[in-house]
Parts: sequence; C-alpha cells; structure tokens
Amino acid sequence: MNKTKIFLIILCMAPMSLFAAEPGMPLDKAPVDTTDNESLQRGAEAFVNYCLTCHGASFMRYNRHRDIGLNEAEVAEKLILTGQKPGDLMLTAMRKNEGEEWLGVEPPDLSVIARAKGADWLYTYLRAFYRDETTVPGWNNLVFDRVAMPHVLYELQGEQKLVVKTAGGKEVKSLELVKPGLMTASEYDQFVADLVNYMVYLGEPAANDRKRLGIMVMIFLLGMLGLTYVLYREYWKDIH
Repeated sequence: MNKTKIFLIILCMAPMSLFAAEPGMPLDKAPVDTTDNESLQRGAEAFVNYCLTCHGASFMRYNRHRDIGLNEAEVAEKLILTGQKPGDLMLTAMRKNEGEEWLGVEPPDLSVIARAKGADWLYTYLRAFYRDETTVPGWNNLVFDRVAMPHVLYELQGEQKLVVKTAGGKEVKSLELVKPGLMTASEYDQFVADLVNYMVYLGEPAANDRKRLGIMVMIFLLGMLGLTYVLYREYWKDIH
C-alpha cells in the first residue's frame, strides 16, 4: 500500500476518532422518527427561532418544508422571520467576524450536524448545559467541555448545576436543576427531541423518499426473480 492510500485512510478515519474520543457523559437515545411530520414541523419552528440567529443551514431552502406537510403560506408565516423568500437558502444573519468577536469562534453551519455528530450526541448535548462562571459565556456542558455556545434554551429548561460525587475512587458527574424554566423536564425533553428530529431530517431531506424507492426496487427485483424462475422452469421442462 503506497503512502497516498495510507494518508487517505487516516484522513477519513480522523473525524470518527475525534468524535469517539470526545469526553462526556453517556449519551441518551434520541427518539428520532423522520416520518413524523408534526414533530418535524415543531422542530423546524424551534430551529428558526432558537438556532438560525447564529447558525445557518445553507444546504436547505425554506420551500423544501413542503415535504413535511407545510404549504407555502405556512412556510412564510412560521419559518421565514427575516423577510426572505420561500426559495431562499436558510442562511444565518450573523456575520463570520461577529461570531468570532462575540463567541470566540464562528458558529458552524448545521445542515449536516446530525450526520457529523449523531442524533444521540445532539439530544444529550442540548440537555446537558449547566452554569459555570469560569467560562466566557457563563455556561458549560457535560458532553462538550468548555463549549463556546451559550445555553440559548435556558429559559425553557431552567438552570442546572454540576454535581460531582466520588464512587469507587472515580468521579461521577451529574446535573441538578436549581432554577426551573418555562417547561417541565418532560416537556423540554420533547422539545429537544423534535429539534433533533428536524436536524436529522435537515441532513438528508430526501432520506424517506430514498428508502421508499429502495423498498419498491427490492419488491420489483424479487417479483422479477419469481417471474424469471417460472420462465426458467417453463423453458427447460421438456429438456429435463
């Protein structure tokens, strides 16, 4: 194997190793169902209200939300908050230099964040913020230590504090709610589930169509296999 091939293999494996090595608490299972249009619609509204200010989704157009059951009037009413047109891309209003100045780093585009990090990672991350006055934004996260992003959903979830206990000679970290938010814990979990479900959809809006087409193709091929076998038997019956 030449050096070029070795380099390409290492390059492809690097992102996976970085994600696998990232410290944090065990990930919770995200209740993802991209066939649930009502959940996707709620997630889309949450995304434009709480995420799109800083993060873009530059691979997605507003009018693509017709695929999840919204008509053009509903798209304009519920999702377009900045005077854009239905055919426009979902771009953030924050400039690169503004993000670097306010947060220390440019907020990433979220078009394929669910494919890069995984739904379980996002679901756990958005529920794992806690107050930490030693950081610049005043927040920290059990999944992403010293993250630059502030907890933009704290009014909904409330404020949590870090609790560290020692068990078996090891530190065990957990979170305790010290200031309730506008939502109960179960309501906030459902809110985050809808948001993560939408971000999974955002990574590949045509995924459901692709899966349906794949099933139809497999059924067609199995049907053709049966017909081919019948034709084979009919063709060779006199010979055998």
